Amino acid sequence: MATLIALHPSYHSSWLEGTAEFAGEHRGGAGGEGWSLMELRDVNAFSKFVADLNADALPESPRKPGYVPCTYLCIVERQRFLGSLVIRHELNEFLLEEGGHIGYSVRPSARGRGYATRALGEALSIARNLGVSHVLLTCAEGNAASRTIIEKNGGVYEDSRRGTRRYWIYAGLADEDGSFRR
Repeated sequence: MATLIALHPSYHSSWLEGTAEFAGEHRGGAGGEGWSLMELRDVNAFSKFVADLNADALPESPRKPGYVPCTYLCIVERQRFLGSLVIRHELNEFLLEEGGHIGYSVRPSARGRGYATRALGEALSIARNLGVSHVLLTCAEGNAASRTIIEKNGGVYEDSRRGTRRYWIYAGLADEDGSFRR
């Protein structure tokens, strides 16, 4: 059974293998902007990459302007890297319009087996523990697979903006006044 874990340097070769399958596709939830795949072939660079991703969950960690604290996780099964998932601890203006709280991707050879659906379900519990009670998820209008994953996890369609579908999933308790934090 696949599970979500923090990326660890021991996944170096499996991560490289899985990442190579994307061949130019967008890897939602992967993080690591500014790191080239060529650079990450080096085990020491990969260890630094992993440390940077894991530190990004800490509010005090330095980050680029416009970026928010994130928890980066991997979808793994029997020591095999299957995909990536990010939980953004808060929303800025861009994320509210287009990015959402959670992003994910599954390597092409592992798609269609329910990994992303299960990972998103697990991520909703983690988001709740991070204090996110109402989770925004987005997907491209034409991404039927992602739309299905979100809807299977209780996503309620709100609207579409500039080709992006927006869904909300209740992941926690209402605030004292009965409202949900967004």
